Parts: sequence; structure tokens; C-alpha cells
Amino acid sequence: MARIDFGDVNTAAMGEAPVADTFYELGMMYSIGRSVPIDYVSAHKWFNLAAMRGSADAIRLRREVADQMSEIEIAAAQRAARAWLKAH
Repeated sequence: MARIDFGDVNTAAMGEAPVADTFYELGMMYSIGRSVPIDYVSAHKWFNLAAMRGSADAIRLRREVADQMSEIEIAAAQRAARAWLKAH
């Protein structure tokens, strides 16, 4: 089984451009609480970034996560995704 090493996700773009799979896996981690506390805002952010890079599964899961969130939380997740893109 392959192991994904995320390192410092905030500096992920300094080397190769992160791929949709990396963002998708981060979304999964936060949506189900795998090795991190469940955080739907973070999950939505990472699924959003994965969707922007072409992940159809991320689009579906972003929608599912959004169903568990308030409008304020969704807006926060969208701001976080834009901030990540701007910073990287």
C-alpha cells in the first residue's frame, strides 16, 4: 500500500505543484477524522482545491460535506481555499 507523505501542507507548492490526489486525501483526512480532528471547513477547502484540479470524486464529497455545514462555514472554507491559492 502506498504511503502519502504530506510534509508541511502549507509549503506543498514550493516544490512540485500539488496534484488533485494530495488535496483529495487531505479532504478525506479532515472529513472523517483520520489522524486529525474532524473539521468540515478544512475538508471542504481541500476538496475544493482537488476539484479545481479535476477530481470528480472531490466535487461529490465537497457537496456531501457542505450538507453538514452552515453557510458561514462554507464561506469560511471558500475563503481558506482562495487564501491557499493566493499564497501558493
